[in-house]
Amino acid sequence: MKYAYTNAYLLDGTEKMEPKAGYTVLTHGDLIEAIVPQGHDLTGYTVVDLKGQYLLPGLINLHAHLPASGKPKKKPSDPVKLVKIMTSNAFFRRIALALCQSYAKTELLSGVTTLRTMGGILDLDTKIRDAINAGTAVGPRIIAANMAVSVPGGHMANSLAYAATSAQEATDYVRKVTEEKPDIIKLMITGGVLDAKVKGEPGVLKMQPNLVRAACDEAHRLGLKVAAHVESPEGVRVALENGVDTIEHGATPDETILNLFKEKHACHVATISPALPYALFDRSVSHASEMEQYNGDIVFRGILDCAKACLANGIPVGLGTDTGCPYITHYDMWREVNYFHKYCGVSTTFALYTATLGNARIAGLDKVTGSIEPGKCADFIVCRENPLENLAALRNLSMVVAQGRAIENPRIKKMPQVEEQLDHYL
Repeated sequence: MKYAYTNAYLLDGTEKMEPKAGYTVLTHGDLIEAIVPQGHDLTGYTVVDLKGQYLLPGLINLHAHLPASGKPKKKPSDPVKLVKIMTSNAFFRRIALALCQSYAKTELLSGVTTLRTMGGILDLDTKIRDAINAGTAVGPRIIAANMAVSVPGGHMANSLAYAATSAQEATDYVRKVTEEKPDIIKLMITGGVLDAKVKGEPGVLKMQPNLVRAACDEAHRLGLKVAAHVESPEGVRVALENGVDTIEHGATPDETILNLFKEKHACHVATISPALPYALFDRSVSHASEMEQYNGDIVFRGILDCAKACLANGIPVGLGTDTGCPYITHYDMWREVNYFHKYCGVSTTFALYTATLGNARIAGLDKVTGSIEPGKCADFIVCRENPLENLAALRNLSMVVAQGRAIENPRIKKMPQVEEQLDHYL
């Protein structure tokens, strides 16, 4: 089908984007065919009158986990036990697949047209990716990692990650994951807030440098980039020294770390959303222990410090929600964009650019998506108000177009408790 999206203010996704009136976006199949002045002959096109709304690139979420919803919990669950149950037989695996598919659809309905999964159950991420590509499931374009590689006692070991005990096992697990044809390899190099055993020491190094090097070397040999969970300066340094391409989460960097980012041409993917509830919520709401709140604040500040230092030094910074953590849903990528603006001090324009074309560049998809340009994929969203004036305009969309397929007035079932608590931090 050929469509003409007309009578809209156009935000193209570039770093200095401004609303442009008087243009029509022409699509043919899954591609943007042309951007033409209003008044252009639209014979042969189905005209979609956007009535003065704002058309901009679809959001790109660089870090999420499909198996979890982000529903708040009064006490931590046991991920190893949950995954063991969900993979125990064919019936439960079908349920797990359907659940993850529904969360992928929620991402799309909220305006995320490209999603990078950063650790999932078995090979469900690639199965969902392939079903979406085949048109048998509804969801965003997926950059899939499947299972990650961790170590015994490491982050998400034996749930969303294999536990390697040696460099050879790390290599073998990378090969095992690669047999499922993922798009990226994920490592769990440090612990996290909930893994910490000592107050003031979140992100303890778990995966030793020789294992990191072995996993990265094998992934790169197989043509895949490597992303890594790291939440301490030591973890960031070890990751960069041994070949990791994107630092997920991050920590306060020193000059050595910043030089490594530049030398290795690595990027930082900030995930402000999951640390915020632990750091800033009253513990009667978050149900975090005093130690978890203290460590959560260290991680929260470390992520912000890393993002700001990278930006100041010309190092690419991307955004992801880390959905699956409590209070972090599959429909709130817009909040991550807002937090980036609020806590890192960037303009709304730069925040929106980061969540679109900037994230596309980090993902290696900037020739495909991320901006409104002829020849790129027809991935865009429509909102009633100008997001450059208030990023909360992205909260409720009137249309999502993914690879040329339009969904009008997308509706999402939201969690009132999550909305109420997070709205304090807009």
